[in-house]
Amino acid sequence: MRTLLLLLCLCSHLLAEAPLKTAALLAAGEEPVRIVCIGDSITGVYYHSGGRRAYPEMLQLALQQLYPQAKLSVHNAGISGDTTTGGLKRLERDVLSRKPHLVTIMFGMNDLVGTPVDVFKKNLREMIARCRTGGAEVLLCTQNSVVETPQRPRARLAEFTQAIRDVAKDEALVVADCFAAFESVRSADTSEWDLLLSDTIHPNMAGHKLFAETLAQAITGQTVSLRDIGPPTPALTHTIAKLKAGQPVQVLAMPPYDSLITPALQRLYPAAVVKVSSWPVAGQTLVQMEASARKVRSLKPDLVLVALPAEIPLQDQAQFHHSYSWVMNWSLSFGVQQWDVVVALPSVAKPVLSKEESRHEAFAQRLIKAQDLSMIARSAGDTTPLPEILSTWLAHQQP
Repeated sequence: MRTLLLLLCLCSHLLAEAPLKTAALLAAGEEPVRIVCIGDSITGVYYHSGGRRAYPEMLQLALQQLYPQAKLSVHNAGISGDTTTGGLKRLERDVLSRKPHLVTIMFGMNDLVGTPVDVFKKNLREMIARCRTGGAEVLLCTQNSVVETPQRPRARLAEFTQAIRDVAKDEALVVADCFAAFESVRSADTSEWDLLLSDTIHPNMAGHKLFAETLAQAITGQTVSLRDIGPPTPALTHTIAKLKAGQPVQVLAMPPYDSLITPALQRLYPAAVVKVSSWPVAGQTLVQMEASARKVRSLKPDLVLVALPAEIPLQDQAQFHHSYSWVMNWSLSFGVQQWDVVVALPSVAKPVLSKEESRHEAFAQRLIKAQDLSMIARSAGDTTPLPEILSTWLAHQQP
């Protein structure tokens, strides 16, 4: 259903009818094609999309699906808190110095808080002019729709979204209308739209895939789906690197993994020094677990093993989504992932779930995938003891 909605949205809102010149370069596959994506935290790699990639990295995957023979590099130039004013100041350093064939520009979420809309449009036009002078095509992008807050009222975001469309029209540019793509999902199913967001303004990886699909269609005129792309593998690059170097690893783990992780790692690395801190969650509500997750970043562990128990009441789906996402968000470093985070599904420790618990697990599984995190799972009917499942999963994480 999401793919159909996206197609309808793109047919209605994309301004260009033909692919960009960059698409012809990709199709030819004769020279390296360089794309730079500039923007704010929604462009950059931060916790809300799992800390390892965002839509620029997914755009590279989408374009390589369409053009397997292409020599392509997509550089992420997103910085948290940035505006068009900041983007202009760093345009030469972060974008034009890379001699891009195509520059994608996605600003607005921070501009709308303090930048007058006329200044915003002026800044966009200056960025476009400088990119063109540098020999690059430009793709303007609207950002996602958001949960309304006093700081970012929906009407204000709509005003800046329209400003981007107006500048694109004035400059005869393609616009990748990500806002329209998100709103198309919302109009069809609000709960599906919710599942594109990690917090009130930032998309999770599911949202970033929609971004990348929208940008790829704007660039090439072709549709592509990233829905089945899983998280990066192996999952424990940081932990395994330290173990191979003979360094001790710090693990923060929810029960029962707090008592299982050391012997499981030592089966692979007998000399491993594993220092485990337990993250107790028994008897807590999901809201309380969300609050306790705030301590994780200050601990700076090497590995966080999240294992929320099956007995957590779902309450309402919106609250479950919010708190479960923030348990994962707080478990991640703020920017590019500095430590490994893995989520174990409840059925791994409790093979037989009630109907209600199974429903909770299915929803949690969607949230984990949307966060672009790896998960430890048990196949239906599998009766393998938990320690063996954990050891087997860890063995598969070897580079």
